[in-house]
This record gives sequence, C-alpha cells and structure tokens, in this order.
Amino acid sequence: MLRNINNEFKQLAANLTGELHFDDLMKTLYATDASVYRMLPLAVALPKNSHDIKILVDFAKLHKTSLIPRAAGTSLAGQCVGKGIVVDVSKYFTKIIDINEKAQTVTVQPGVVRDELNNYLKSFGLFFGPNTSTSNRCMIGGMVGNNSSGTTSIKYGVTRDKVLELHTILSDGSDVVFKDLSSEEFEKKQGLSTLEGDIYNAIKSQLSSKEIQEQIKSNFPKPEIHRRNTGYAIDELIKTEVFSEEKTPFNLCKLLSGSEGTLAFTTQITLKLDKLPPENSVMVAAHFDTIENCMNAVTIAMRHDLFTCEMMDKTILDLTKHNKTQQENRQFIEGDPEAILICELKENDLKILNDKAQELIMSLKASGLSYANPLLKDGDIDKANELRKAGLGLLGNMIGDEKAVACIEDTAVGLDDLSNYINDFSKLMQTYNQKPVYYAHAGAGELHLRPILNLKKKADVALFRKITTDVAHLVKRYQGSMSGEHGDGIVRAEFIPLMIGDDNYEILKRIKFAFDPQNIFNPGKIVDAFPMDKSLRYEPDSEKPEIKTVLDFSSSQGILREAEKCNGSGDCRKLPEFGGTMCPSYRATRDEKDTTRARANALREVLTNSKKPNKFDSKELKTVFDLCLSCKACASECPSSVDVASLKAEFQYQYQKANGVSWRTKLFAYNNRLNDFGSKFPGLTNFVFSNKMTSSVLKKTFGIAKNRSLPLISNKSLDKVIQLSKNKVINNKFIREVYFFNDEFTNHLDTSIGIDAIDLLKALNYNVKFINHHESGRSFLSKGLLEQAKELANKNVSVFKDLVSEDAPLIGIEPSAILTFKDEYLRLADDKPSAENIAKHAYLIEEFIQKEIELGNIKSSQFTSEEKTIKFHGHCHQKALLNQSSSFAVLNLPKNYKVTIIPSGCCGMAGSFGYEKEHYEVSMQIGEQTLFPAIRNANDDVQISANGTSCRHQIKDGTQRVALHPITILKEALI
Repeated sequence: MLRNINNEFKQLAANLTGELHFDDLMKTLYATDASVYRMLPLAVALPKNSHDIKILVDFAKLHKTSLIPRAAGTSLAGQCVGKGIVVDVSKYFTKIIDINEKAQTVTVQPGVVRDELNNYLKSFGLFFGPNTSTSNRCMIGGMVGNNSSGTTSIKYGVTRDKVLELHTILSDGSDVVFKDLSSEEFEKKQGLSTLEGDIYNAIKSQLSSKEIQEQIKSNFPKPEIHRRNTGYAIDELIKTEVFSEEKTPFNLCKLLSGSEGTLAFTTQITLKLDKLPPENSVMVAAHFDTIENCMNAVTIAMRHDLFTCEMMDKTILDLTKHNKTQQENRQFIEGDPEAILICELKENDLKILNDKAQELIMSLKASGLSYANPLLKDGDIDKANELRKAGLGLLGNMIGDEKAVACIEDTAVGLDDLSNYINDFSKLMQTYNQKPVYYAHAGAGELHLRPILNLKKKADVALFRKITTDVAHLVKRYQGSMSGEHGDGIVRAEFIPLMIGDDNYEILKRIKFAFDPQNIFNPGKIVDAFPMDKSLRYEPDSEKPEIKTVLDFSSSQGILREAEKCNGSGDCRKLPEFGGTMCPSYRATRDEKDTTRARANALREVLTNSKKPNKFDSKELKTVFDLCLSCKACASECPSSVDVASLKAEFQYQYQKANGVSWRTKLFAYNNRLNDFGSKFPGLTNFVFSNKMTSSVLKKTFGIAKNRSLPLISNKSLDKVIQLSKNKVINNKFIREVYFFNDEFTNHLDTSIGIDAIDLLKALNYNVKFINHHESGRSFLSKGLLEQAKELANKNVSVFKDLVSEDAPLIGIEPSAILTFKDEYLRLADDKPSAENIAKHAYLIEEFIQKEIELGNIKSSQFTSEEKTIKFHGHCHQKALLNQSSSFAVLNLPKNYKVTIIPSGCCGMAGSFGYEKEHYEVSMQIGEQTLFPAIRNANDDVQISANGTSCRHQIKDGTQRVALHPITILKEALI
C-alpha cells in the first residue's frame, strides 16, 4: 500500500502535464460507473498525453497499485471501478488524428465520442458502424474495451471487426503498435527481447496445439454468435494464418478488443469504416400480445435484410409514459402491447424500399404472431429509435428500492435458439417469482434481460448471485455468450470458467500474466475476478437515513431516492451538437464533476454516509452543485428524470441553515424588493446601474462580473399601468376571460413586454383580469431560500385557487415565473389539490395562444402579410416543462413570417448565475456553444427573439443584438 499518500500524489501531480485529483469529492465521483458497484479509488488522473500515461504506469509499478482506464464511464458491468488510480481519457484524448478516405480508415484518440466521429465522417460518405444506445456520449476507447455492438451489428458487425491498429503502452511503459501481421512478421516479433516479444511468444506457446484449438472451439460460444465478449477472444486468434490454414492475418487487436483495459493502455485507434447506409429508411413496428410471439417472429423478420431488429417490452414501454421527452416519441404505439419489435429497412430506391416493407408486413401478418404493424417514416423513425435508446435510463425511473438490475442482461444465443432460450429463461424466472425486463437486440440473438431486485437487502443480494449463476448454466447449455456486448467486468467475470471451461480459463490467465505480470491494468476484471456480490453501491440491510426536506420529494419516496434514480448512464455528458440542453456546465468544462450524474452521485454518497447532524453541510456538495444552472433539463432529458434543480434548491437551503446566507445571495433573492424601491427613482437607479464608475463599485461590492451589464429599471412598473385599466372589459362579446400573472421581472424590468401582452390579448378579444397577487418566488428558489419561496407559493395558491379554471386560465409572460405554478409549487404548497388544479390551467402566454389558434379563435388574417425572418431561442424551463412549439406557432401566425428555432441549449445566464464573477466565464462559454454563433451568423435584417428575460440579457451582452419577446413581435404584427 501507499505510504504518505498525499505527498506521493502531490509529487505525481507535479510530474504530470495533465491533472491528478485525490480529494474526497473526485474519488467519490469516480467510485461508480453505470453498474451496481462502488469502489473508492486512490486518485483520478486526466492525462494529456502518452508521456503522462507512462508516468502513471511507472507510479503504479513502484507503489504496487493499479490503473483503471475510463472514458465516458457508462459501463454496466463495473469495468470502470477499482481501488487504484482511475485514468480518465475523456477530457484530453479527444482528437481525430487522420482519415484515409481511399482506404476507408480513420485514426482517433480513445476519448472521441462515437457520434461526434460519425458527424465528422459524414462529409466523406463514411461512418463507423457499431452503434450503442449511448452513442452520443460513449467513446471509441470504451467501445474497443468492451467490444461494443449496438443496433447495427446484424449489418455492420461489432467493434472488434473494425479495429485495424492500436497504439498502446504496455505494463513496462513501452510503446507498442498492434496491427495485421503475416506469419513471417509474427515470427520476427517472437524474436524481440522485449515485453512485446514475450507476449507473442506466450500467445504462440498457448495456442499452437491442435488439441488446445479444438478445446477452444468446443467450449467457446457458437461461432455464429457475433456478439461474444466472454473472456479474451482467443477463439478469434486461432482462425488466423499463424494457427490455421486460413489466410487471415494475425492481429492482437482482436484480443485487445473486449479486454476491458486489462492488457494494455490504448492511446490511438485506427478503425475500418463503412460507406454511409442508404439514405432512405422505413421501420415496421410489430406489436405483440406475448413475449413468446415476439421471439417467434424474430427469425421471420430477420429473413428480410434488416438493418436493425430491436425489441422493447411492456415494462420499458410503460416507463416511457412518465417521461416527458419520451411521451412525444411513443405516439406510434397501438393498444397495450406486451412487446414491440422495431425492424428497420434501408434502400436508396424508394420503390424497392416500400416493396421490401410491404413484404415484411405481409410475412408478419401471415405468421399471425403480431396484432399491429404500423409503418414508420422520416421523423417517426427517429422518435422510435430515441424511445428504444432511452430504455436503459428509463429503468432508473422505477420508484423505490427495487430496480431492474444489470447482471444477466448481456446474454446472447444463436438466432435459432432464441425462442427456446427465452422460453426456458422465462420458466426459470417464474421459479423466482420474477417478471423480468426484456429489451434490445433481438435480431442478434441478444436480449437485455433484467430481474427486479432490491440490492439494499441481503436476501436480494443472495438472489442476485443465484439468478446470475442459474442463467449462466442456462446460457452454457445453449453454448451462448454470457457477455454479449456489455463485457464481463465484475458482474460476470466470475462465471468465465463455467462459460469457456477451466482449461481455457487458465490460458486467459497466462495471457494476462504475459501482458501484465504485475497486474497493474484494471485488476479484478476478466481473470482473478472480484466477487460479483461484493463492493455494491449500498451496504445490504444497513440503516436507511431519514432526510427531512422543505421540498416535497414524496413522488420519489424522498430526496435520497430521487438522487438514487441516477443509474450512471451518462446522458448528461452529451455534447451541444447532439441537441438538448443537459448539461450546460459539463458542456462548458468537460469535467465529470459538472455533470448531472456527478451531482446525483455526490448527494447520494453524502446523504447515505455522512454522520453530521445536518448531512447537507458538505463542502463537497457545495463544490459539485456550484456550476448547476438549475436549467431543469435533467428533469425531462435524463431518462431517469433526476430533478437536479430541485436537489440543488434543497441543498442550498439546508447548507445555508448551517453556514448562513451571504449578502450577495440576499441581494439576488430579494431583487424584487430592491427593484421595487429602485422603481420609485428609475432615472437615478438606472444612472447608478449604467454609469461606469458607480456600476463598478456595485459590482465589486457584491461580487458581480465586471464585464456584465446590469439590468435597467422600467420608467413605470406594469402594476401602475394595470391600475389604470384594471378589469375594464372592452365589450361583452369577449372569447373568454384570462387571469394575468404580472411576474416580478416583467413588472419592473420588462414593462413594455407586459403592456404588449395585455394589448395583444385585448385586441384579440380576450377579457384580461388582474388580481392582486404575490411575486412567483423564482429568485428565492434559485438561491435556496425555500421558506420564503414556500410562503409565496402558499399565498399565490390561496389567491388563485377559486379563480383559475379551464374557462379562466392563468397566463404569464416570463417562463421562469409562470412555470413555478406547474413545477415547484407542486413541491412547496401545503394545499396540494389546489396547487395541482392551478398547474393544469396555468399557461405560458405562447402556449395559451397556440391552444386558441388550434380552436380557431385566433387567425393569421388578423396579422400582417409583410415578410419577416425570425430566429428564436427558447427558455430552458419552457424546453424542460413544455416545449418550444408554442413559441414557434405564435411567431409563425403572420403568414409570411419565416421562423427558425435556434438549436441552442441553455443561454448561460440562468438568473443570477451569469452575473456572479466566478461564474461569468462559464456563463459566456455556454452561450458560445450554439446560441451566440447562431445569432452572429444571422443577417442584420433577421429578428432575434427570446422569451426569457435572462436570455435576452445574455444575448445582448454576448452578441450586442436586441432580442424581442415573441409577444412583442406578434403585437407589432397586428393589423
């Protein structure tokens, strides 16, 4: 073990070009991946180059510790956890080094994201085929380590099939390139007096015997099962010209692919590419009443030259009903199927494609197995694929401690065996009173099968092992692969001797020793495995902490279980080019600590293990929540719907109970009262805010970024304007009454927008009613002053509960304010039924107008026919809790207005966040990801629109363009 560990690590950090972290927070964040395991590492390294990795190798040897390679950390079997130094390549090893268009190859570093690579390759007419459900954040290094497959393997093969060359660092620190070798070149390698030579000699000695080769063939999974990662792929090596009559070159990349970083550390990867698939697609979504019918239909469907053949069962489909993003993707579902098989066909010729689709549908109908076979095209295909991809994360949506556990989810059998295997599997599960989850790659003979277990209980941990053992024996009976694409890791490595035989397992151990005699690379995986039922995230049967909160987390059975919904799938690590908003701060920093996953993991860790009376009094939690912008994207984009904005608000409240509230926090939280005071002398207030000298003093005093402009007070508050026309009805033939919520931001900062909204509604013949109400409490929520926010929530619910209804809805302008009624008030208000009723009838003004357009109450003919081009940026809370279609519909109402939604995530301002000096740089980096460039690239005659007050301020500071609220644009368009 290490002695004087901190001193040793300080010296190591000084020697590295990259980063080394050995603080408690970073160790906690890297103690888990997407599996059920938890091991606290000694440190976390983020190397910048190969030299850094060599230094880490030398350090590990000297101090008898280990290196655990990690990319995106989405491994399901525990590959990325260990007690040594986690080496994360995701931040710096991210270069696409070279492309050879003629040879159809590309060379990359291991931290390149799979979909990022394919976006780059698209202009060359090429792509990398293996396609996992995590493809918008998983990395090529991880895909090689796991020999990943994904939906396309039935057409394009697995990662192992694509790896041509690997640049590696061996356990002695030497640089070695593995690539195709002829028999002669292999012999030359054997002659080397180096570790590389020792490896080739070991391979030769272990695999040359014909008896051994037959032993391998008879014990390894059937050769037609192309998804097989059970142990090291020695069955692939014996097919080469070195060991057989075949003319296939020998290539140790076949062995390293799927080796889970246990043999060498890869720094560069050369891949074989395919030409882009045909441009036209259709998808047949076959619906089944039983799992058995679905399984029997797979072989029928696979006769039709499919590109993908994927399954989702009722458990998965039902979970999509409760996820906002996925609700929009499940519109193609008919009835209540027990299973759906989505079968994709592709062709360049549309007629041939349609003929193939009809042939497939006819075959399915003739079988009598499916009860519906809807044909999906264009965007509906993308929606179905997104629904399927969300399957893993959605399993985290199961409320309570029982979860669909990854242990037997990776079994693959021959396609002809699939139906019988699943039938036997189902019978086996019945003996455990289990109704497992079935989903994923039916066309490849691999379904992700998961039992429902509570690993917080010793009894279920015992069942965890028992079920896995029984299924391993069942898979062996069918000569299948226990690890199809997710790898052995910790959860399945114990079963490799059973799956391939003890003698073959000894060969694997000798090969591991040849590569890594000191066992420094990812020990406990594949050979000499860690126990599969130890080092779990939770100590079984331990006391469960009871955490009292102001916000109501009862929908998740408490705040701890809200955090525990995160299963580590890493959707929060997707980059801006893949759309969505989550997670803005990670996109800016590319640091794991700034992901949604990190925040949930850190909170889970602290609430579970802290012995403090106030468990939230944690500097680690303060650090991990620091860059959370409370954009709410995680509540909708995270498949597990982990609501980190609410977690942060509760944390801030509890932390400030122990540590006090800063003056700056009070300044922002009570800004409505300050603005109210400033509005009495708007000229003086605005002079102080805009004058260089006086504004500099203010900014320095309160820790506001010096480059940030301060918002100016309106000359007259909207309240004063309203008093002049309060409840005056234009005529008695209005379409309906609406209650107007005059939020605190519109009241003092954006009075003109409020006037535009009222004038527009009245001009469109709505009776706008005004009630004395209170501010929304958004500022208190954003700064964690939950008692004040709760008081306002209760008061506003009391004000509106007997007024707001379907016939008289509540309408607001500022998304962050009006949407508190639909979100936080449901967690804060004491009168839950009234809060829920108001939430149903509270609308963002664009949302209300969109509904009225659909009812025919508002028409294009009421607006100008002039032409205008508009680019719109939507508020984060609107994207998370509603969608942007309402703003799009409003702006498109004038018939010659051409509207584009900017595919931006968060603007980066997020209320007070962008004002704070320590956050200013990150705030502007977030704006620069998509929003600012899109606006700068727009011509001067293009109108920029944004419906959030913070968004408009950020756009002005970041691009010097003025963005108008959609309502102002529409009001100006009135005839």
